[in-house]
Amino acid sequence: MKVIGVTHQQDHRRLLLSRRDILAGFGIAGAAWLMEHSLVLRRAAAEGAEPSCLLHPQQTEGPYFIDERLNRSDIRSDPSTGQVTPGIPLTLTIRAMTVHPADCRPLVGAFVDIWHCDAMGFYSDVRDPWFNTVGRKFLRGYQMTDAGGKARFITIYPGWYPGRTVHIHVKIRTALIGRRRFEFTSQLYFDDELTDHVLSHQPYASRGARATRNQQDWIFRHGGDRLLLNPTQTKDGYAATFTFGLRLA
Repeated sequence: MKVIGVTHQQDHRRLLLSRRDILAGFGIAGAAWLMEHSLVLRRAAAEGAEPSCLLHPQQTEGPYFIDERLNRSDIRSDPSTGQVTPGIPLTLTIRAMTVHPADCRPLVGAFVDIWHCDAMGFYSDVRDPWFNTVGRKFLRGYQMTDAGGKARFITIYPGWYPGRTVHIHVKIRTALIGRRRFEFTSQLYFDDELTDHVLSHQPYASRGARATRNQQDWIFRHGGDRLLLNPTQTKDGYAATFTFGLRLA
């Protein structure tokens, strides 16, 4: 069963075509990255305080979800080689809350998967016209929500590929609830100014200038403004928390 009370599901086939038709081939660079600590970020006051009871929109799963069943918090490495994916570190906390008429409550014991592309715009375990990463499993994994409805991941700031703005995919799945299971799929985004700053550093900069910003992305335009992360700066990267308000029925 799907989570209800959310909107804007997209056409899976349309994304598959646009992703593969317009992706330009770039080689994976092994250059080391360097980060400057000059950007002052706005802090998300609400995220650290009381959970939000607002419903959030579903968005397309896209062509590259693979149920790898990788139970891990740090998703940067490739389990087959131990190689760590280069990029600026991002600690991402997903908080899942169920929305009720009078309040919202933590969704405990749910599976939270995240996946996204690397600094060069490549997904793992994919055979694509422009690259082949079959057998590799970098930047994928799941965690189960704790008593507070939270699942925490260590990853990198995603790169970009033609046709899409920078984003992270999220899927939340429950255990049986009254003989039914519920599933919610969406995407998370970043402020364009922050993304421009990150992409000016290696290894991202070797990819060249991105072609698509938030408002030019047809998926973002369907609710993406309600799915924006607001990262804070850490000593070696960024940290962000996002609360998904879900209605299960």
